[in-house]
Parts: sequence; structure tokens; C-alpha cells
Amino acid sequence: MGQVVELIAGSYEQIIFGYKLTCDPQSEWKATADFSHHAHTASISAVAASERFVVTGSKDETIQLYDLKKGVEHGALLHHDGTISCLEFYGSSHLLSGGEDGLICVWSTKKWECLKSIKAHKGKVTSLSVHPSGKLALSVGTDKTLRTWNLVDGRAAYIKNIKLNAQIVRWSPEGDRYVVVIDDKVDVYDLATASLTGSIINPKRISSIKFITNSILAIAGDDEKVRLCDVGTESWLCEFTAHETRVKAVDCFSAEDYCVLVTASNDGFIKMWKLQIGEELKPPTLLGEVNTTARLTCLAVWRPESILEVKDEPKVGPTASEEITQELMKNKRVRIAAEAVIIEDESAPKKKAKKTQKKQ
Repeated sequence: MGQVVELIAGSYEQIIFGYKLTCDPQSEWKATADFSHHAHTASISAVAASERFVVTGSKDETIQLYDLKKGVEHGALLHHDGTISCLEFYGSSHLLSGGEDGLICVWSTKKWECLKSIKAHKGKVTSLSVHPSGKLALSVGTDKTLRTWNLVDGRAAYIKNIKLNAQIVRWSPEGDRYVVVIDDKVDVYDLATASLTGSIINPKRISSIKFITNSILAIAGDDEKVRLCDVGTESWLCEFTAHETRVKAVDCFSAEDYCVLVTASNDGFIKMWKLQIGEELKPPTLLGEVNTTARLTCLAVWRPESILEVKDEPKVGPTASEEITQELMKNKRVRIAAEAVIIEDESAPKKKAKKTQKKQ
């Protein structure tokens, strides 16, 4: 295969698993156990990977760090009060975390400092997503709002009431649209108009989604199936039975001339599926599987060579914020600055941040 790929999975049993993938073109893929670690004192709720680090979040209120290039545990981040609900890297320089305490924190991966925190939602932060340009972030929470953050000047851009609590928000790879998951429904929004363009109803409550291409979305829910849909036409493309019980997480990566879809389930299995992207999308074929014997909760693919590429900025028209349009039209890459990442809610009392604890 010519590339290093490792699958990282978290579990209810508080253990993180790492499996290295090897591929023989003449046989099935092999997932070899690389490490397992009793990472937390409560179930693992989120995992994310950059080109060097893997981070896990838990109901024990901590974020654990792992340097996979060196193969060592790197310490813990202690700032949230409550479950860590979502984690996302922007490139190799920053990590964003959201929690049950309503905070979104921005961390520098250089010294693992909390550069800024904001009281983002009145309830829990359930999901967040950073635009491919690094200039915008979206978040949803249990206060029934979708919030857009301008990471260029550190201001809240706008707030949209969505009537119900959303569980997931994701930008598309090209950043020209985003999706919001509410129970069994995927709402599709267009960036250029900031308007809802359509909705897709899944047969079961949705637990995980992953953009395979800019238009093809993989959806996993509270059953054994994974379904692929076209968010542009709001049509179903195919579905397949992935596990014996509900699918908890789905991710993907490219290999050779096809896509590898990775699924994880409560049944303990991590499975790799070969998906050919063509004019007529057909259900994928099984490449290999591994049984962790644990109840899996989350999944991430670690690839050390997957350095963030800055894509062409999407063409945008009028939006709910003229400042956002102006910033996205600029042909420059914006790095998140320590002094102006995101503004804090001045109405909320400031709380002294806990220092990062590193294990010896």
C-alpha cells in the first residue's frame, strides 16, 4: 500500500485501541494490534487525529494526548467541567474541543496551551466543525442553536435557531456546504446563501457521519447498516449491512484508486470496506476486520503523511454575515492567532483554567 495507516478506537470500557493496517493485494487487509491503553476513568466519548497526535476525550472530563510518531503518552488537558463531547484538529497546529460545560476551547499543539475558551452554548456543546480554510467554525448544542464563529477576528458571526437539539455538524471537504444532524434527519445548508437546501431522513437515529467526497455522505445509525447518500440531490445511493449491532462510528481514507470505509460497532468489530467511487455507486466489499472484544464508541484514522492542504476558497455570494464573505474571498491562509481566536462570553464569570498535567 505504501502508506502508514493506523485505526484508533475508543470504548465504553475506558480503553483506547490502536491497530496498524497492512495490505496484501492478493489477500484481505490485516489489522495488527499496535497498542491498547486504559486511558480514562470513564467511557471514551471522542477521538481525533492529526499527523502526529491522537487525542481522546471522556466522561471523566479529561483530554488525553498521545504522540504516535514517538509512540508515547503525552499527558492530559484539564480545562472542561463535564464530558468531552467533541474534538477536532485544524491541521497540525491547533485542536478544538467542546464539552458538556458549554465551552469551546482552542489549544495550541506546540505547547498544549489553552489559547482561548468561550462559553459557546447555554447547554452542552454536542458537535463542532472547522471550515477547510480555518477561518470559520460551526457548533451545535443543547440550547437548540447553530452558531458560526469567525476565527479570523475572534467574533461570533451569527446564531441560528434550529428548534431542536442537533447532535452533529460537519463542513463538506470543499467547504461550500455543511450538514446538521438532528436525530434521524440530515439538514443540508449552502454556504453561499446560508440557507437550508434540503433534508435527508435516515430510517434510524444517526450516530455518525462522514463525507467521502464533497457530495457523498456516509451515514451510520442505531442499526447494523451504513447508508450512502448524495447531499446535492438528497437521494440514497446504496446501503449495506456492516455489523451485527448498531454502528457507532464511520471514517474513511483513500488507498490506491479506491476509498476505504472504516466502521466500528458495539459488537466490538472494526471493519474495513472497499468502496469504488464511480457513476453508479455499489455497496462496498469487505477488506478485513478485527475484533477488539470491547463496546466501541468512537473511531479515527491516523495517517502521519496526511498534512492539511489548503483548498481553493469556495465562491460565495451574500450570506448572513458580509464580513464572512469578505474574509472567505481573500486568497490567504489564516492561522488561528493566540491573541484573537474567539471571544469569551463577557457576561459569564471567568473561571481560572487548570494547568495542563503531563505524566512523567
